[in-house]
Amino acid sequence: MLVSLDRLGADSIDPVKDMPMASEDDKSVENRLFFRLFQVSNILQKQTISEVGLTTVQWAVLGALSRKGFEEGISFNALTEYLVVSRQSLDGVLKRLERDAHVERIAHPDDKRARIILLTSQGRAFWESLQPRIHEFYRDGLGSFSFDETVSLLHYLNKLQHDLENTALNAKEETTETP
Repeated sequence: MLVSLDRLGADSIDPVKDMPMASEDDKSVENRLFFRLFQVSNILQKQTISEVGLTTVQWAVLGALSRKGFEEGISFNALTEYLVVSRQSLDGVLKRLERDAHVERIAHPDDKRARIILLTSQGRAFWESLQPRIHEFYRDGLGSFSFDETVSLLHYLNKLQHDLENTALNAKEETTETP
């Protein structure tokens, strides 16, 4: 049976203030953190579509391709690694961006089977036209953060990303098992 969050009074719940103090060995803090990251990710996806008109992956692709050093494009594989997305997800997004003439795929000069992804002049103009909205989105999305808090959050998210990239539960299980 599904219960509406409104019936639970979820609007009045402050998940930080209303939770009991946790001890260092309390795993509920970790669970709450990862659940909050899940929620923030979903909110970001919804808000970028409604406020900027792009999915988060479209935004990331256009942003990556507009960076200095990417004027000559980037290989498909390098772009998947840079954005940390699956090949399937990136391929679907690129097809939509190609349809809108924002990006193009050209043959790699050294390997004709490989493709280089380029931002088109129309794509660059589109990206530039979005900049005022994007910066307003950043300002509103980080509205309650001071500059120092924003830098700290970035630092902690970088640390979390590093730790997650180095997580290998299966490898740990294999090394702890005895034959």
